[in-house]
Amino acid sequence: MSFLSFLLGEKKKTASVAKERLQIILAHERSGRNAAEPDYLQDLQRDLVAVISKYIKINPADIKVNLERQDNLEVLEVKIELPDSR
Repeated sequence: MSFLSFLLGEKKKTASVAKERLQIILAHERSGRNAAEPDYLQDLQRDLVAVISKYIKINPADIKVNLERQDNLEVLEVKIELPDSR
C-alpha cells in the first residue's frame, strides 16, 4: 500500500512524517556510534522550532533537546516552554 501511495503522491500527515524521521535518527544512532552528544540533536531542535512555529510564536531558545544514556537505556527528552496565552 505504501508503494501505491508513493506512486499516487498521497501526502502523509506531518506528525507521522516526524515520527518516522525520529525513528530513523534513533535507529541510526543506536547502531553506529557512542558519542557523548549525537550530532543530530541540533538538527532535531531546529526542526522542532520550525514545526511549532507554524502554529504558535515561539522563541527558539525555549526548546531544549537532550539525550541521556544509562546502562542500555536511552531517553530522548524534549522540553518546550510555551508562551503565555494572554
